[in-house]
Amino acid sequence: MHIGVLALQGDFHAHLTQLQRLGASCGEVRSRVQLARADALVIPGGESTTLWRLLEVLELEQPLRAWLAEGKPVFGTCAGAILLAREILGPDRAGLGVLDISVRRNAYGRQIDSFLAPAESTAPGFEGLECLFIRAPVFERVGPRVEVLAEVGGRPVWVREGRAMAATFHPELTHDLRVHRAFLELASGSTSSCGSSAPSATVTPYASSSAPSASLARSVSVGGR
Repeated sequence: MHIGVLALQGDFHAHLTQLQRLGASCGEVRSRVQLARADALVIPGGESTTLWRLLEVLELEQPLRAWLAEGKPVFGTCAGAILLAREILGPDRAGLGVLDISVRRNAYGRQIDSFLAPAESTAPGFEGLECLFIRAPVFERVGPRVEVLAEVGGRPVWVREGRAMAATFHPELTHDLRVHRAFLELASGSTSSCGSSAPSATVTPYASSSAPSASLARSVSVGGR
């Protein structure tokens, strides 16, 4: 199995590093040929409007839509999660529609508002998961078939529907390999490590008790928005 990482913009190198640490066959995706070789795909954080524009300029949007329509495994983080959503808010537009979620861009504030917070509720096996948010989006609506795998502040931050997965945080920028390992298992047809959380159709307002960390914000320079 070969994992492609969309390498147009954003923190794709960090995803490749995590996947390589897990022993996965992986490589950058910048063309139709490279996309066709991928059995599964990671769409990283970055700037969502820039990603849309690059997909258009490189004539990759339609090939990507066709690739996704085959039901192949995909994982989007931060800006990648925005692209995979059915509905994007602020400004409003349709996403790729792989996940039945509504995502609001830049909901956590500016770069200086970046912060690290522990997940308060997770699927079994992911206790103690630390979530790094950098100009992150939020999931404002989660469809009834979408599984919530982790929450912060009472709001879903990691979700899954079928063979698609998305996170509003940056697992590739921590030393914890569990999220990427879960995607590899999902891609290979095994989902046992993710547990089975109950689907949720409603989301409560975000109310984090974790104060933003200015030093953390200065130490990182990429984020999904």
